[in-house]
Amino acid sequence: MENKKVLLGMSGGVDSSVSALLLKQNGYDPIGMTLELFAGSSCCNISTYIDAKNVCNSIGIPHITDDCKTLFKKCVIQDFIDCYSNCKTPNPCIECNKYMKFGLMYEKAKELGCDYIATGHYAKTEYCEKYNQYVLKKSNAGKKDQSYVLYNLPQDMIDKVLFPLANFESKDEIRKIAKEHNLIVANKPDSEDICFIPDGNYKKFLEQNSDLKAKEGNIVTRQGKVIGKHTGLYKYTIGQRKGLGISNPVPLFVIGFNQEKNELIVGEEKELYSKQLNAIDANWMIKDKLKEKIQVSAKTRYSTKESKAIIYPIENGKMKVEFIEPQRAITPGQSIVFYDGDIVLGGGKIEI
Repeated sequence: MENKKVLLGMSGGVDSSVSALLLKQNGYDPIGMTLELFAGSSCCNISTYIDAKNVCNSIGIPHITDDCKTLFKKCVIQDFIDCYSNCKTPNPCIECNKYMKFGLMYEKAKELGCDYIATGHYAKTEYCEKYNQYVLKKSNAGKKDQSYVLYNLPQDMIDKVLFPLANFESKDEIRKIAKEHNLIVANKPDSEDICFIPDGNYKKFLEQNSDLKAKEGNIVTRQGKVIGKHTGLYKYTIGQRKGLGISNPVPLFVIGFNQEKNELIVGEEKELYSKQLNAIDANWMIKDKLKEKIQVSAKTRYSTKESKAIIYPIENGKMKVEFIEPQRAITPGQSIVFYDGDIVLGGGKIEI
């Protein structure tokens, strides 16, 4: 019986490199693929390709590349620009996973006759008796779990995705395996920035790659009192306190935007809390459609804790969410993701 073929996304980092090794050790026939996303990015520069290819050579598996800069610009970078143009705060990793790592790569895998695709994400897929299907679950990696950014996986793709790092609890374990097998990326630093903005200066990136430019406007309270000036709404996000350039007896935070008047709205911390939101572009990962409201655990940012919430049936890709307890700094453009214990039920983009 032939080994199952797997197309593995390889960024040239230690996670995807160890994933390649584990797939080979577990009897799969992996092909490493590096996506060319954006010239000069931190995850697809020349050293990335070289590292990924060298790892594949050392393991004894094929390595290929795919130039998908045009699609990346259209689906990820343009969404990033559009969000900031409309006073939203995007999460480009979620869009990249949706369109590139699990969209384009899945189609490429079918072209190559592969049985599965795989990535170095810290997440898990397995069969669930409760839902009578394969589901996406949290990994064993605690704070490093990445199931939040994978909620857009189509339901019918889940059983075709492998996450070789699913059962590891720490990055130290991954680096140890890489060192034991003399992988050249064993000590390579993690990439923390947005890949197409390696210097982390997203404001400069927006100004150089869009029509967004510094435009002075008023900083106002919810009651309309002018208390300062801003230099462009795209430079701020809900919940921001630092960098406002205003003084007040009580700390003030960004609580909203009036795009029509070019006003940045600030308020006290208590004004950041709310219990309701609307989500768009909803993706439900369970076969049985959501027919009535149910209680779930939900989180509104990658780094926030889950909270109990009531979600209502999806209508035209939109859904209403009500939290049991008020949530801090719910931010349009970010994603809300729903869980049943460790199982990812789905999610959507926060619209408010």
